Amino acid sequence: MPTDEQRAKFKEALERKNSQAKSGTSHLDGHGKAEQAHGSQSHQQQFRRKSG
Repeated sequence: MPTDEQRAKFKEALERKNSQAKSGTSHLDGHGKAEQAHGSQSHQQQFRRKSG
């Protein structure tokens, strides 16, 4: 069973951890990596069966 001193230490450490996590920048104004999942239709490769 943790003592009150240990609880206080853990609480301090948790508060430090949470304050560091909140200090980072959120990337809400950015965009995803890819604009489109696939290239435009005119540049897609066509697969055809052999005719002979």
